[in-house]
Amino acid sequence: MSQASGDHHGDYQELVDDISELLGAPATLENRDFELLAFGAYDSEGELDASALDPVRARSILTRRSTPAVRAWFEGFGITRATGPVRIPPTPEAGVYRGRICLPVRHRSVVLGYVWLLDDDPGPSAEQLTAAMEVADRIGALLADEAQAGADLSREFRTALTAERGWQRDMAVAALRTALGARGEGPHALVCVAPWPSADPDDAPSARTVPHATAVCTVPWGTTARSLALLVRLRATDVPAPALTAASRLLKETEGAVAAGVGAPRTGLAGLGAGWQEASAAARAALAEPHLGPVAEWGAIGPYRLLTALPPDTAQDPAVRTLLSPAHQELARTAEIYLDRAGQAGRTAAELGIHRQTLYYRLSRVEQLTGLDLDDGEDRLLLHMALKGARL
Repeated sequence: MSQASGDHHGDYQELVDDISELLGAPATLENRDFELLAFGAYDSEGELDASALDPVRARSILTRRSTPAVRAWFEGFGITRATGPVRIPPTPEAGVYRGRICLPVRHRSVVLGYVWLLDDDPGPSAEQLTAAMEVADRIGALLADEAQAGADLSREFRTALTAERGWQRDMAVAALRTALGARGEGPHALVCVAPWPSADPDDAPSARTVPHATAVCTVPWGTTARSLALLVRLRATDVPAPALTAASRLLKETEGAVAAGVGAPRTGLAGLGAGWQEASAAARAALAEPHLGPVAEWGAIGPYRLLTALPPDTAQDPAVRTLLSPAHQELARTAEIYLDRAGQAGRTAAELGIHRQTLYYRLSRVEQLTGLDLDDGEDRLLLHMALKGARL
């Protein structure tokens, strides 16, 4: 779906159907990341032969994408550099039981996608393939238009999330309203997936391939890493399921992504900045406390709603700096569990698997190292905040 210049899905489907009709064979269209865009189920008798669905083809159609191994295998036949049809032989050991014809979809010498056909004997003629390549060129022009529109929208989305309050953010939000139309005014939630495995700011999935997403971009995460931001449509502000589903799917399918956060649902685009702060805070909390994740909602992260808003060096309070050194890791863990259990010695000792006297000794060492009194409520609060904040 072109996020700024209209939805091209119907155009893709029509053009793929044209190719299927031209060649008398079912065709599929994938972008250059092997994500399925359209599927033409043509058969001379009006039905798709079940034998066409070898494992690779079936997975592509059902999941709308191919595995990295399948992608690498097909690219080994030179399809990324091809300017004309490429024939690929059947390879049962790779799950490819029937041969393929790949029509590279290009625009200005850049491959933007692929049209795939089953290569049955005798196969299409040279004239038919030439006609099909002309249709593929029209698809390439649409993909180029969509890529430009998506890149423009990603830049505006990133600015709306990260710019300080002022004219830059206001202009970005206005541009998003224009691009998204009615889709931008309904209920939605921001999702943060972190860390995103690519440092390339333009390396983000298309919104088309993420369920319910209307905008996608990458955002700096720390000093060198990046996170992925999603704007996800909801049916209602009290039904966050689409955002949770999108986050879970990306974590499952993206090697290197560890946790995700979901901001509080909102209506309209005015609160994008606040929603992104909530989503990224929830992702930080899920990274710090695995029991909150792998997908954490802003409303469920408890004290981390406050802790994530504090400056990064808050945990380095002078009183606890020594305790937080690697040499005292066991003492810090003991103190944190003790405070998590509301100072109940029996529960703490049982969880740590130690004798109660050993617990008391460790707690006395904590008091010596920090100068804090664990019988004092404010001292306990400071220590607890510092220990939780250090995880962030």
